[in-house]
Amino acid sequence: MTATHRAVALTETVARAAADKKAEEIVALDVSEHLPLADVFLIASGTSERQVSAIAEGIEEALLDQGVKAIRREGVREGRWALMDFNDVIVHVMHQEDRAYYELERLWKDCPVVPLPDVS
Repeated sequence: MTATHRAVALTETVARAAADKKAEEIVALDVSEHLPLADVFLIASGTSERQVSAIAEGIEEALLDQGVKAIRREGVREGRWALMDFNDVIVHVMHQEDRAYYELERLWKDCPVVPLPDVS
């Protein structure tokens, strides 16, 4: 089983929105074989609390424009680790320090990487 076309399309939108807010280290992992809750985890970093919040808000706005609303969201206001659940895609926007500490990519290292559009 692999991520659905819808999940991949949403992931591409999320990656572009994150890049528009200058997110760093944007990585998407296909977790569909390991996790029944979602198809893709997208992880991005910000260098400050304000930037983490701005990235998260930019992602939400981009998906709302497509008629997709987060079913859950946490930590956006605090700006250290924003977690947004869009059902098919779960987005983690983390402060660089927290991302280095928690190493989510290491925890999900068995999952294939989802190719992202060139967002540079």
